[in-house]
Amino acid sequence: MLTAGVDLAAESRGTALAVLDWSGTSVTVHVELGIADEAIAAVAPDVERLGIDCAFGWPDDFVTFITRHAAGERVDAGLDEGMAWRRRLSYRATDRATREITGRWPLSVATDRLGLTAMHCAVLLDAVSAALGTPVDRSGGGTAVEVYPGATLRGWDFGTKGYKNDAVIRAALLARVLERAPWLLLRPEDRRLMEVSDDAFDAVIAALAARAHALGLTHPVPEEYRDQAGREGWIALPVGRLEDLAP
Repeated sequence: MLTAGVDLAAESRGTALAVLDWSGTSVTVHVELGIADEAIAAVAPDVERLGIDCAFGWPDDFVTFITRHAAGERVDAGLDEGMAWRRRLSYRATDRATREITGRWPLSVATDRLGLTAMHCAVLLDAVSAALGTPVDRSGGGTAVEVYPGATLRGWDFGTKGYKNDAVIRAALLARVLERAPWLLLRPEDRRLMEVSDDAFDAVIAALAARAHALGLTHPVPEEYRDQAGREGWIALPVGRLEDLAP
């Protein structure tokens, strides 16, 4: 089995790709920064899962809102008014489910800076679809799956405070990950890259999350949200332990 992880940025120069090979008793890792969409799409047919750290779509309510507004139609706020209504437009069903599971809100693809990266993701998903010869199932029913590295780490009982912005904290976190996953073999250059770059670090965690999804070790999409998840996307959050991923 091969799994891949992508830490997606608004531009290719900030995007990282990690590929993990699970075919032996140890897992080899290859991670790169500054990856173009074409290179990501090229690996998609060869991997069991491709975990992408970005929202796969926008909230249904938000799409309806901006469509009506663009058409000059009256905006229907529904039964909720004020901030409650605006929050309903801002978050996807998977964002609310993620908050229930983790206690934290993901970034809003509709109202935070994540929107720029989500525009990039929409183009990337088209490239992946072309490479696979079939449309991407945004709910995670195919090769590509939406992942969230920070929540993945917390789901495996790792502390994540400060790891995105501090190389010393990130290096210590990586050491703890490797203590619990001694089967994960990092070349010195890849380990150094993960320590100095949070993008490279998250790409590897995304590839681990992709492995969890392939093994059925993530929370399933609730039946009542399957159609909606196919439009909005669905974050695959882990169940169990990091150790359960061992080859």
